[in-house]
Amino acid sequence: MGSNLPYYEQRRQLSPEKPIRLEHFPYRRVADMASVLPDAADADSPLKADELQVLRAQYEKEGYYVGVQTKFNYAWGLIKSSSRNEQQEGVRLLSDIFRNAPERRRECLYYLALGNYKLGNYAEARRYNDLLLDHEPANLQGSSLRGLIDDKVAKEGLMGVAILSGVAIAAGVVGGMLFKGAKRR
Repeated sequence: MGSNLPYYEQRRQLSPEKPIRLEHFPYRRVADMASVLPDAADADSPLKADELQVLRAQYEKEGYYVGVQTKFNYAWGLIKSSSRNEQQEGVRLLSDIFRNAPERRRECLYYLALGNYKLGNYAEARRYNDLLLDHEPANLQGSSLRGLIDDKVAKEGLMGVAILSGVAIAAGVVGGMLFKGAKRR
């Protein structure tokens, strides 16, 4: 595209009149990544159906011999989706890349963490994110995602405590009523 804007800003500038091509999608070279990684908030804005279809069509076209970059781009689009099934498929594809392409592991860490975060798998999200931050402590995306993961875990932990407290109170009330009823006999 020739612009100095980060990828996610370039994507926002696409108009319906412009054809969507693979060059509009994240990373054609590993060297491109450092300057264009979006933050965690960008993952909440799913691709348009036709944009995801471009990635899906390229992935399916390459078939059995699908390239790592094509698989990564498609997984990235799936992770951004609001469909849980598509997010799970994105995590599966990224896990496959992580296992089978050691040279691409660093690229996968952030998106594996993000995908697991979106799926509510906070322990896995934290594990991948911590791996990323162990290697790159100053990584802004990883730091941002760590905050989101910690907030969710704390919020859900408080909800869990509130639910357990409610159950304990209800059990105490029921137990008290049963105890009173047993005393009267």
